[in-house]
Amino acid sequence: MSRVKPRGVPMGASSRDGRQLTSVEICAGAGGQAVGLHKAGYRHLALVEYDTHAVATLRENVKNWPEWGRAKADRLVPADVREFRNSDTFTELALPPGELDLLAGGVPCPPFSLAGRQLGENDERDLFPEMLKLVDALRPKSVLIENVRGILAPRETFASYRKKILDELWHLGYDVAEEGPGLSRTWRILEARDYGVPQLRPRAILVAIRRDVLGGRKFVWPTRKKGAIVSVADALRETMWQRCEPHGDRGRKVFLDWLNQAEAAKRSDSGGVAPTLVGGSRKHGGADLGPTRAKKAWGLLGVDGMGIANDPDRCDKDRDLFRPRGPMLTVEQAAIIQGFPASWNFQGGKTAQYRQVGNAFPPPVAEAIGRAIASILIPERSSDLLKGLVMEDAGLGAGDSGFIQSQIPESAFAEVNSSRNDRRDNLVGADR
Repeated sequence: MSRVKPRGVPMGASSRDGRQLTSVEICAGAGGQAVGLHKAGYRHLALVEYDTHAVATLRENVKNWPEWGRAKADRLVPADVREFRNSDTFTELALPPGELDLLAGGVPCPPFSLAGRQLGENDERDLFPEMLKLVDALRPKSVLIENVRGILAPRETFASYRKKILDELWHLGYDVAEEGPGLSRTWRILEARDYGVPQLRPRAILVAIRRDVLGGRKFVWPTRKKGAIVSVADALRETMWQRCEPHGDRGRKVFLDWLNQAEAAKRSDSGGVAPTLVGGSRKHGGADLGPTRAKKAWGLLGVDGMGIANDPDRCDKDRDLFRPRGPMLTVEQAAIIQGFPASWNFQGGKTAQYRQVGNAFPPPVAEAIGRAIASILIPERSSDLLKGLVMEDAGLGAGDSGFIQSQIPESAFAEVNSSRNDRRDNLVGADR
């Protein structure tokens, strides 16, 4: 896929002695979370992904990262997370328990998606148990898990399962967003638009940090990025003009009509932010911009959501641009809506590329969370790491609507760790 205005991915956090933070990421997809964590200063030791096209995208892009290079990138192959602990890649990491700085993953969302059957832990695609096994094996200093908000709503649907995950992390030695004398546990819903991404995209985020690393401190959530919310008009103005300009007066009219609608939406209550991109699955045919409600929202932004346009160098102007409801988006423009850098090249056919984009974790959100975690791991760098972010004053505001609470009584944590292994079998199932 052709992209415009390539930008490098700057490096971020390192400790006073120059050591970079390390990470292992599972369910890496096309690299949205990896890009954000890389910008936050993490050096990826391993990226685990099953989808062939997404792995090709990772291979094409991480070859440019100093810690990877062409030779290591070429060894990236599709891998099942459930086989990772027994793989040569895992063995070659040679990581003593407790040394890894961050274990991250966007575990598959279908078990919890509001659009799916919501089978939760009974869904064979549920990889939370495997994530917990990796936490046990690696004992990373911190853990970051991303999922759809469906894991939190309706609250009662997966309440017991959320409690199992949080309870297991506690018994493995991790604190998960403590607050108050009763040690209530919380997951956090973050919206991408608060971090400079021109899209709603609410996601459920769990951050866990080893208690010996915290040393009595608290993890503080980044609530937003400083500055105004970025609208679709702001984000796509340049690429939309590049697509329309070669087609003369008619192209200019398409551009101005789109821009007028997108600017009008920017002045509305929505702020001109896009609805959540939907990547879909192989089962549901070609790519488009989501269900009927999402398509209507895109229509208010001057975009036809019925499909994905070809890249500009393969443009079919009547199909891609000159449509009654406005132009369709290209994969590149969808990637901009997700917050990917312009230098990130997606592999595969158009539909495969769009699915990678639509299923990604927006890099700016991952970067903000990664920097907040790094401020705990490298406290002497906290002021630099958190620059440009608005942090929650108390770390865990009890009245914040972004919290979904799962109450665990204080007495539950009086149990000794000697019985931890038996308890884990009950929590994560027998497929260890």
